[in-house]
Amino acid sequence: MEFGFTIAAYAVAAVLFILSLGGLSGQESAKRAVWYGIAGMFIAVLATLFGPGAGLWLLSLVLIAAGAAVGYQLATKVQMTQMPELVAIMHSLVGLAAVFVGFNADIMINAMSSLYIENGGVLGAVADDGVTAIGLPKEAYEGLSAFGQLIAKKTGVEITILRVELVLGIWIGAVTFTGSVVAYAKLAGNSSLLPFQIDTSAKQFPGGHMLNAAAAALSLVLTMMYLGGTGSWALVLLTLLGLFIGYHLIMGIGGADMPVVVSMLNSYSGWAAAAIGFSLGNDLLIVVGALVGSSGAILSYIMCKAMNRSFVSVILGGFGGATGEQMAVEGEQIAIDADGVATALNEADSIIIIPGYGMAVAQAQTAVAELVKKLRAKGKEVRFAIHPVAGRLPGHMNVLLAEAKVPYDIVLEMDEINDDFPDTDVAIVIGSNDIVNPAAQDDPNSPIAGMPVLECWKAKQVFVSKRGQGTGYSGIENPLFFKDNTRMFYGDAKASLDTLLPKID
Repeated sequence: MEFGFTIAAYAVAAVLFILSLGGLSGQESAKRAVWYGIAGMFIAVLATLFGPGAGLWLLSLVLIAAGAAVGYQLATKVQMTQMPELVAIMHSLVGLAAVFVGFNADIMINAMSSLYIENGGVLGAVADDGVTAIGLPKEAYEGLSAFGQLIAKKTGVEITILRVELVLGIWIGAVTFTGSVVAYAKLAGNSSLLPFQIDTSAKQFPGGHMLNAAAAALSLVLTMMYLGGTGSWALVLLTLLGLFIGYHLIMGIGGADMPVVVSMLNSYSGWAAAAIGFSLGNDLLIVVGALVGSSGAILSYIMCKAMNRSFVSVILGGFGGATGEQMAVEGEQIAIDADGVATALNEADSIIIIPGYGMAVAQAQTAVAELVKKLRAKGKEVRFAIHPVAGRLPGHMNVLLAEAKVPYDIVLEMDEINDDFPDTDVAIVIGSNDIVNPAAQDDPNSPIAGMPVLECWKAKQVFVSKRGQGTGYSGIENPLFFKDNTRMFYGDAKASLDTLLPKID
């Protein structure tokens, strides 16, 4: 009865998770999709608490309450600009959980082996029919935990499979853990988490990719040794290698590729969760982990394509990339004040707004929405152009604009709007750099060479809202700022727009 209830509940939860993932593909269905996910997780937790192996109620409730309290605090206090690093650090927790579960499975297998020896048997041995596992005495079997009873029923082949599963879970989890911590430090600009200086540049130890390859090869050797029965020390060394690979892999990826890294680590955390599910015999964890892992991998591939990056090269830690001297940028950046921008907007008929991470930092989305409202009220055509990797998280700009209640139908993807810039009177760039950088098309030695970008410089006039003359997060100079039809609207984006709004008549 318990198993039937749990299986049915897990099936319902899995369906809800699939509906949630599918609903997130559209802005209008996203809110409903989130509720599907919440309902699915509630059912899954409830089924686990009441299902087979239920117990330790007080500890379980305390841990759930503590997790809920931490989650609530994070959800209410973390700004949208901090969402990318929050997602990265959450991925690290999934990886760490996979490591702990894997070691717990190894400890349990060793304990069960000792228990069988004490009772004159061998863990995984089978009866004369070659199928039935040799059981423990009834009192010994009933004294085991639910996980212990699960292991007691396994044959030798199944024990070996379990060892393979826990090795994969530990290794993927270790890579995910340190990789996510480094990604968090890069995104947050925080070097205090590690004894090394962390910034947005790609850095590797001498030997670079050979070190990663050697660590991966040694991991495979240690896996074979562990499966051959050398003991848990091989598992410890394997974990240390996984931790090193995760650190070195993400350290070798520069700031321009960080949105892909976040998506990629999301995929890693999904496969780590699936490995946990195999180790624990939990079908729901397997399904959810596979969903997260596969969707994260697909999203990473789509983003790499949007950035003209090789998916394999990003996974390997920034392998390859443009080399050689970059083209010199000539000219000067010409500033403009709010009056000049207002005059151009009042005279324009068509306007395209390109939001970026700077808009998120300034929390200017509400001011942008107000500007759009005033311009549309005057009969002007106003639309948004969203690059696939705008911001530091997939969908970052879409979420911000939805939060500010910008109509969905005027928020267009790059492929839908890029051809319209030549017929556009004014393009407004708010806190973007790489996604509007013409060097991607003009300079073969640029780090973003070949990356599809929003061709806003083809508009009649371009206004760039920017704090100063810096090169931005990725450290790449942008020739757009020096073009004849570009004017720099310097200052905090929100403050600049607040000054501009009263001048739109």
